[in-house]
Amino acid sequence: MPEQPQTTLRIAVAQSTVRDDPTDADGLRASAAQVRRLMTDAAAAGARLVHFTEGAICFPSKYVLSELGPDEVGPADWSRADWAVLDDELRRIVALAGELAIWTVIAAVHRAPGSERPHNSLYVVSDQGAVAARYDERTLSNTKLTYMYTPGSRPVTFDVDGYRFGLALGMDAHFPELFTEYERLDVDGVLVSYETGGVPGRETVATEVRGYAAANSYWVGLAVPAEAGAPFAGVIGPRGEWSAACPADGVPAIAVTDVHRDDTVGPLARDWRRRTRGRIGV
Repeated sequence: MPEQPQTTLRIAVAQSTVRDDPTDADGLRASAAQVRRLMTDAAAAGARLVHFTEGAICFPSKYVLSELGPDEVGPADWSRADWAVLDDELRRIVALAGELAIWTVIAAVHRAPGSERPHNSLYVVSDQGAVAARYDERTLSNTKLTYMYTPGSRPVTFDVDGYRFGLALGMDAHFPELFTEYERLDVDGVLVSYETGGVPGRETVATEVRGYAAANSYWVGLAVPAEAGAPFAGVIGPRGEWSAACPADGVPAIAVTDVHRDDTVGPLARDWRRRTRGRIGV
């Protein structure tokens, strides 16, 4: 019998410029314009999905928004943010996803009705130009939790052309329990958006997520800012190896690869891991 052709899904992961002042309309528009350029590059490369870093439009500074700022961190005054520009740029990104027919995972602050503080979120935009899902960061840092955001409470998955993805954002990258949870939800991969921001241990995040990919036998997309010396942005295969990576020079760019299921057969297969975990009661 002839071999059946392998069905693949081409995805792109971006590293882009991250700005931290949500009051700077020109900066917000520049970041969003860069996002749209990279979306266009991903579509031209044949990608069905493109994934961006935490703070791709803006990673709001705890000092810029602080009621006690600019030199002391305090409760965030979100009325300072230029919501008109933030909302308009997000709408333009959503519309472009439909025009390009490319699924887009983009970080944005989400104002929750009736809540004093917003969520730090990832929006999943379909290739039809509609918001298909939203994930809210669950494992907030002390500053985010105390002064800035409302935490999320649940995992989120979505499907593209028969492939299922989970989502992780920010500090989620440091919690292996969340990645094991996604394995139980039968994902083919997890898309991780992480703003390095000088946080201690930022160099280890790529090592951590490579471990999650190998331990769970699935793909991981790691989107980080375009910063020289920051962790790579790219796609990690189910055995923990880089399948594609952006340049390390800090230039905004995309990494493109074809996701497939070849690496989930054999002795490291997910079914073997599941049977073993069940036998030892974890």
